[in-house]
Amino acid sequence: MRLLATLATLLPLVPGEANNGKPRISSKKLQADIRTRNLMSHLVALDKIAAAHGGNRAFGLPGYAASVDYVWGQISKIKGARAWKQDFPSLFNFVQSIELKLNDQAFYVYGLTYSPSTPDEGIAGELVLGPEGTLGCDTANYGNLDVKGKVVLIDRSQCPTGGTLAGRVRPAAASGASAVIIYNNVATNVTAGTLSAPSADFVPAGFINQADGLALKARLQAGEKIEAFFQQDQIVEQRITQNVFLESRDGDPDNVIVLGAHLDSVQAGPGINDDGSGSALLLELSKAVLKYKTKTKVRFAWWGAEENGLVGSKYYCSNLKASEINRILAYLNFDMVSKGYFGVGDTDGSSHGSVAPAGSEVIEQIYIDYYTSQGLQVTPAVLTNGSDYNSFWNLHKPFGFINTGTAPAQDPCYHQACDTIHNPNPETLTINARAAANAIAILSTDGPRILPKTVINATVADAWRVAAFTTDTLGFADFGVAGETHLGCGHEV
Repeated sequence: MRLLATLATLLPLVPGEANNGKPRISSKKLQADIRTRNLMSHLVALDKIAAAHGGNRAFGLPGYAASVDYVWGQISKIKGARAWKQDFPSLFNFVQSIELKLNDQAFYVYGLTYSPSTPDEGIAGELVLGPEGTLGCDTANYGNLDVKGKVVLIDRSQCPTGGTLAGRVRPAAASGASAVIIYNNVATNVTAGTLSAPSADFVPAGFINQADGLALKARLQAGEKIEAFFQQDQIVEQRITQNVFLESRDGDPDNVIVLGAHLDSVQAGPGINDDGSGSALLLELSKAVLKYKTKTKVRFAWWGAEENGLVGSKYYCSNLKASEINRILAYLNFDMVSKGYFGVGDTDGSSHGSVAPAGSEVIEQIYIDYYTSQGLQVTPAVLTNGSDYNSFWNLHKPFGFINTGTAPAQDPCYHQACDTIHNPNPETLTINARAAANAIAILSTDGPRILPKTVINATVADAWRVAAFTTDTLGFADFGVAGETHLGCGHEV
């Protein structure tokens, strides 16, 4: 990452008392308000919610509704602020039953989100290998393979369209396969994966662990004939869920800093690091910020259905009027902030190449300066579009994020049942919460001076909605850089 002039000296904070009786915000005061025990108390509460509701806090299920109630109970009566909820629709899926047997041996399999169900009696057929790597992205490479009416086993790999999962299913289905089994490209236990949306182009598809897939591949290459049986019954239906918001009544309404974290977990576990940690950070930070006078308005957002494809933040951004878009100055994202390295979004592109909207590099430098001042090593985090900053990138807004990593080396419980209250590191969470406090103290004071303002008209806003919310800003070829083994929360696609 490029080192710019140190923002700590460039952006002095203004001391003193404001006209409304609140003291002006300062980094030192705000950081002092962030306490580890308070942060962890929210994680304890979210962990208990998951335990009482089937082991998760996933969209469309009781654990998420209880999580919304918890956040609402914490924020709805805060003085000097306005709280509200936003209903939105999202496609819900739930695998009611699933089974994979190979030569009568049972194998663990995850039902890919939005996969078609099999007939009630399941699908039986010979297991055959599909083309490996990028060859598996193109139907033309199935020309010399006999897959009609058979079950195709294929590796997870990046495709130019359709990502790493849907991009593997479509060519096999178009070539006549009756079902597709994809094996993972990392050692982590498979607990998530989506085809992004239902499609008539798909056949029933499952996702298995890497070790199982490689072993089956070796058996097939050795000439063994393997008979497959695959059964899956998956509900796919639209359900209504909610985003939750809290906004300061003080501050310039034409300059709004938005901070967000997703509140939902995957169905596989409680999601205490992913992303109870970001939700807890926002709860404590919001209570602290609202004690002070800020020049900008500050808006906090707890997003729903992020794990289903960033649905909550996309719905919010795609339904903003042009005048509301123009009031947003910048967005800060907090997704997984309690287990792993101290990652800062590489928004200037100096490490990984992808460049975020102008002004994002300023936010990046604020974070770098803070961690450096604490004697901590910063890891440049690749922009994968795998979290809610993507929705604001689509609006061409400056953004920044901190993240502690999704690879097994950072968090072996990522998207797992073990992402419980025992997973987070309280010290890491506290450091990141204070880094966030420092950032919002600077941006809510000097943001209008140091960040460029993107202003659009209604016609441009409508054009953005059509283009930006149907495709990703970043190509899938960029996801494999820097050893990143997951696309990120919400984008196991």
